[in-house]
Amino acid sequence: MQAITKPQMAIIKPFRALRPTAELASRVASLPYDVMNTEEAREMASGNLYSFLHVSRAEIDLPMGTDVHSPIVYQRAAENFQTFINSGTLKQDDKPCLYIYAQTMDGRRQVGLVACSSVEDYFNDVIKKHEFTRPEKEQDRIEHMEAVKAHVGPIFLTYAPNRTVKTVIAKVIATAPVYDFTSEDGIRHSLWVVDSVSDLETICTAFHNEIPCTYIADGHHRAASAAKVGKKLQAQNPSHTGGEEYNFFLSVLFPADELAIMDYNRVVKDLNGLDKSSLLEKLSEKFSLGTINASDAKPARLHDFAMYINGQWYRLTAKENSYPNDPIGILDVTILQDNVLAPLLGIADPRTDRRIDFVGGIRGLKQLSKRVESGEMAVAFALYPVSLKQLMDIADSGNVMPPKSTWFEPKLRDGLVSHLF
Repeated sequence: MQAITKPQMAIIKPFRALRPTAELASRVASLPYDVMNTEEAREMASGNLYSFLHVSRAEIDLPMGTDVHSPIVYQRAAENFQTFINSGTLKQDDKPCLYIYAQTMDGRRQVGLVACSSVEDYFNDVIKKHEFTRPEKEQDRIEHMEAVKAHVGPIFLTYAPNRTVKTVIAKVIATAPVYDFTSEDGIRHSLWVVDSVSDLETICTAFHNEIPCTYIADGHHRAASAAKVGKKLQAQNPSHTGGEEYNFFLSVLFPADELAIMDYNRVVKDLNGLDKSSLLEKLSEKFSLGTINASDAKPARLHDFAMYINGQWYRLTAKENSYPNDPIGILDVTILQDNVLAPLLGIADPRTDRRIDFVGGIRGLKQLSKRVESGEMAVAFALYPVSLKQLMDIADSGNVMPPKSTWFEPKLRDGLVSHLF
């Protein structure tokens, strides 16, 4: 009789977090390194010696114009990180724990579990992806991780809701958090420590027995980099056992029913030799067109787009013959790319073409019209957001979304929890 092989399930584990003292948590916490440029990071950290941007964007402590990928930047990151440890700004917990991280934005709360996820799960597709990564961005984080010898930016994962996990989390968050503060952008951040042996065992067992996979919501480059660093250290360690900390990376796992994806919009520098009339004429072949007011511009359903050009908003509704009925083709980002950006505006590869830029929905549609009216851009497109179901279906199918398809808010803060390896 042939043995029945149990399918591989998600592995998470507790760890000894390095985290700030309670009185400094709000000053240490910073936005992720990749949602700002150097100038913005320098401004955000101005006057705050505790900002974690001194670690995640260490070029802010070097002369203006320093190449952000030069060795001196990673060296400074390691020095600043060690200074935080030596000064007691960051302290490591005495024993392995899990952590619960809640964020509240505009009345909506999402509650995640901070844990270490498995490098092997990443390579075995138990952790599922929906985006391609770029080698140069991976290399940047690889060098940063190797310099600081820690995972300092958590990977944002999601999973199918689980009653067992929810029950334990609900019990823990009924108690007082160790951190509870509101950041400058109005988002409330709360953190609890899960150190009960029985709670730790219940949560980890639930993942291992009941949750077959997790999905990267945000942080594909950080995840790929952490996994590759783990593999490299495995190869360098002749006594490798699989239990070393480098076999796991920092993650925050949210149940899918608590998350919301925002729109991720596009602006293009020129019309690729077309004038407005010619563009509208060509668009009418694949879309129903009509002028709209700015107050009505935000798309309210799938396959509806808004376009801003020459001071006017237009509603574009994709005709049924303009897209295939498959998981990738039916996405609005694909419809726009295949029917407008590539054939009409000449944007063949939005990952590398410098004529296109992307604007997260958190900035609002006014940011789109502002960039067109300034003369920087010629046309803007607003999209209806991708759903969590679409993201998970595509990841399950082994496919990937077009670049810049999803924008999650609120962003996880760096510095609240780090993982040493």
